[in-house]
Amino acid sequence: MQNFEQIRAHLQGKYKLTASEPYLACVQLSLSQGRRHQSIFLSEMVGEDSRPYLRVSTVIAPMTGIDARRMLAFNWESRLGYLALGELDSVPYLQLCENRPYDTLNGAELDRLVLEIGGLGDQMERMLSAGGDLL
Repeated sequence: MQNFEQIRAHLQGKYKLTASEPYLACVQLSLSQGRRHQSIFLSEMVGEDSRPYLRVSTVIAPMTGIDARRMLAFNWESRLGYLALGELDSVPYLQLCENRPYDTLNGAELDRLVLEIGGLGDQMERMLSAGGDLL
């Protein structure tokens, strides 16, 4: 995939999009047979090497009350993605995200990223919210 519009076109054919703006799309995954939902944000960023990258991210939980040491230990052992701090309506949130250069992406890899980040993000959200579906 060479640009964000190719990514958006692929997503539109397979997923429910709840936001679609220039260089931003939001996929809403239905999980656990429709009992849970997870929003996955896809956006474009430019790397230090001037190459375009796709960021795939999902919001997990507000940072209030979260043990940062526990999350960093999880991050160290994670085989997929990484944890980050991001703001949502001026509130700090723990997010799971992964960045990939466009030139390494194809449809199958994009689907894998959306499903894995979404599924793992939902598992983490469930763990941190005592089974809740906050976001």
